[in-house]
Amino acid sequence: MEEADFPGAWRPDQGLTAPLFEQLRRRIADLVAEGSLPAGRRLPPVRALAADLGLAPHTVARAYRELEEANVVVTRGRAGTVVAPRDAREEELTTAAAAFALAASSRGCGFDEAVRLLERAYSRL
Repeated sequence: MEEADFPGAWRPDQGLTAPLFEQLRRRIADLVAEGSLPAGRRLPPVRALAADLGLAPHTVARAYRELEEANVVVTRGRAGTVVAPRDAREEELTTAAAAFALAASSRGCGFDEAVRLLERAYSRL
């Protein structure tokens, strides 16, 4: 996978119903998930990215904060915000997946149905 020139030509779409911080959060999360923003990659400072995207700094800060809460990025104060090592995210997601699998199975839900439920949940994001 090619490393992303973040944010590149991407810009949030003012016409979408999704809030601007959510569009940015999704964009970064997608780039991380596909490997275009690798672990350790430093993201632009909040104010610089806000200026580049034409957003308010608090909009970018909220996206970064939510990504940090999801263990997608790590903020290191003056050292900036970087993509978190996959280990932390993978461990958290493995735990969540195990909990979902147990809950689904204990309620008589088969694998195919569980996958459909997960797909439906993803489509609502």
